[in-house]
Amino acid sequence: MASSLLTDDELSVLAEGVTDGSIPVDTGFNTTARVKKHDLASEDSSLGVNITSIDMINERFIRTFRLGLLEMLRTTPRINPRRVEIVRFGDYLKSLTPPLSVNMVRMNPLRGNSLVVIDPTVVFSSLDSFFGGFGRGVGQLPSGRLFTPTELRIIKMILDVFFKSLKEAWAPVMELDFELISQEINPQFAQIADENDLVILSRFDSEGNNDAAGFIDLVYPYASLKPARELLRNRVQTGDGNEDSEKQWHIDLSNAVDNAALEMRVLLGSIDSSFGQIEEMQAGDVLYFKKPDSAKLLINGIAAFEAQVGTMGTQAAVLIERPVNPDLQ
Repeated sequence: MASSLLTDDELSVLAEGVTDGSIPVDTGFNTTARVKKHDLASEDSSLGVNITSIDMINERFIRTFRLGLLEMLRTTPRINPRRVEIVRFGDYLKSLTPPLSVNMVRMNPLRGNSLVVIDPTVVFSSLDSFFGGFGRGVGQLPSGRLFTPTELRIIKMILDVFFKSLKEAWAPVMELDFELISQEINPQFAQIADENDLVILSRFDSEGNNDAAGFIDLVYPYASLKPARELLRNRVQTGDGNEDSEKQWHIDLSNAVDNAALEMRVLLGSIDSSFGQIEEMQAGDVLYFKKPDSAKLLINGIAAFEAQVGTMGTQAAVLIERPVNPDLQ
């Protein structure tokens, strides 16, 4: 086999032929095919779940979640969503520092388990507000510190509001049921995916008093949302999913527009003048102008129709002749 290989001289001749064009290089089969690089070890997210849809769901969720916390804590919470990210689960775990309230959740009918991770700052700020305080945090907790029964009760109340709000936010897409599977303080014990698997991260930043800043994370395994990607793409922008409600909204909007008050004026003619001429005008002066063929009917100051001015019975009247072409104005 070694004797069939090309020599250095032959390779040089071939290279020169390709360079000067004497040897064609566009021959063969499928010469017009385009090749796209694909890494078999990495899942392609660009053709899967529509992240914009998740952002829209989060916007609906955060409005309901704020109202739910306001009702529970009797204080105005400052919680804002970040942009949704697709990250590797291992990288996400490395970004966390326990102790945390790590809650493994089953979201039927989605496959697998998801995570709701609550920063202790949010827990203690909510606890302080619940008992009449100002929502202050407690700073950094020691490693391995467990939550007390009272703190776990507050976490349960936050989760109840969280699940109810998320259920309403997902309602236009699909009906979700939530089941709390387990609770941990170390995210390493809540394995919802392999380290190299992709997850969809939705982070909600919370701001309290005295720089008590924390977060609440909602983590979906990427594979769990793939079966619902068509629903996310087609139904997330349909409002509340109720066609009768949408029709009624259109009717109410049309009625509101029809009842809007507009000012109508009839313009018989116009005169171009200067400020100096107007300043010298006195009572009794006569202004001359050429009467146009038709008057203009102005609606809110915009010429809409050409009209003739006359009388009908004992009243002045306007006969509309034709609409005004806005391109000729």
